[in-house]
Amino acid sequence: MTEGWQWAGKRVTVLGLGREGAAIARYLAQQGASVTATDLKSAEQLRSVVDDLADLPLHYALGGHPEAVLDCDLMFVSPGVPLDAPILVAARERGLLLCSESRLFCFLCPAPVIGITGSSGKTTTCVLVAKMLEAGGRRVHLGGNIGNPLIGRLPQIGPTDIVVTELSSFQLDFFGALLDAEPRGDLVSPLFPEGGWSPRFAVVLNVTPNHLDRHPTMDAYIEAKSKILRYQQPEDDALLGWDDGIAHGFERQCRGRVTFFSLGQRVPEGAYLNGDRLVLRHSSGETEICSVDEVHLRGMHNVANILAACAVADRFAVAPAQMAEVARTFTGVEHRLEPVRELRSVWYYNDSIATSPERAMAALNSFSEPIVLLAGGRDKHLPWEQWADLVRRKVVQVIVFGEAAALIGGVLSGLGDQAPPVHRADSVAQAVQIAREVAEPGQVVLFAPGGTSFDAFRDYAERGQSFKRLVRDLTD
Repeated sequence: MTEGWQWAGKRVTVLGLGREGAAIARYLAQQGASVTATDLKSAEQLRSVVDDLADLPLHYALGGHPEAVLDCDLMFVSPGVPLDAPILVAARERGLLLCSESRLFCFLCPAPVIGITGSSGKTTTCVLVAKMLEAGGRRVHLGGNIGNPLIGRLPQIGPTDIVVTELSSFQLDFFGALLDAEPRGDLVSPLFPEGGWSPRFAVVLNVTPNHLDRHPTMDAYIEAKSKILRYQQPEDDALLGWDDGIAHGFERQCRGRVTFFSLGQRVPEGAYLNGDRLVLRHSSGETEICSVDEVHLRGMHNVANILAACAVADRFAVAPAQMAEVARTFTGVEHRLEPVRELRSVWYYNDSIATSPERAMAALNSFSEPIVLLAGGRDKHLPWEQWADLVRRKVVQVIVFGEAAALIGGVLSGLGDQAPPVHRADSVAQAVQIAREVAEPGQVVLFAPGGTSFDAFRDYAERGQSFKRLVRDLTD
């Protein structure tokens, strides 16, 4: 696919030394490119990353982005870099080619790529798809926004393998046209085709308000998500969530075969819930997979994730019995409705991945028990009103923490005397202690913040680990 392409002698700047940035810097240096890595963090803050890359001839510009980093042929941008960062504005003004690790990997990958996106459910669906494909005897590589970047595994991936990659809106931002200006010389051919690139099998689970702290408008967020299928070819596949208006509406952009999954609608082709039965539907008929009661995961949103995974697996000839075995035995992914422990007849659940009100609502809807809710973190400029209405109906105590504590408390005060009691905590640690004091036997303590972790933690995983450690340290 890249015959004739040579990295040797190309000057490349890697903007941001997070996981993807470090991975692409390593790959490009190994391919002979002259790589400059730049990050706003200092060398001391990035000591472990720099040490890990010490065997490579990299150049560094740390603690800021000097103008010299723009003297390059191509710039790779890490997903965490804001699109309106001054250095990116300057790069666009110069007409620089902007790309990302995930786009380069997907284009270079010799195996079929299944790209999965959505505002929620991406990781769980990716893992389910990978497990079902493995149950069907396929060799699978799982990565992208979940786990480690895939670019370093290219040499181990063969044409008969399958790649399952989670793609966030941050990553998809760079799947469209690389720049508005005229490209330079040989830098778009054959490596970067005209326009953009989409995976051979694109999955859009849902599109609900999220990341509006990064994307200036909801329309911009939808635009980023749509790139997963906009550049598909007629022989490609798309799977869309029937029940989500925006995801379903993407059908108009699809150029290849389209299938659906649904919790309530008998879809033309794909997978749907018929009463309490998970069913595959084809033009030739229907095949039952299993019943909802057999599924281990909590919540109807997880049933939807399983249906999506089954629809994907079906296109790769996985037998329904193999799908059913995965659906029955899969116990979930860390930080996603993860049971932590039972204490004094109260179960504690970690859903740190709930970084938006919509995501927290899915967690709340997964329980019939009265809920003591821990909510907070950093707000993403998303609406909380529907979340508050659900809290009114399902939650008996709310403990707010973090930067968004006052905002959330204000939203709940709008419920008047229908609002549950609200407690203010200075930290997650204090929130856990308050939860222990107010929770009664038969209730559930749910850590589903609704905000991001960046006010106090590196990411949602570190926040979830902290919550679990605090809960396990509680004594009778």
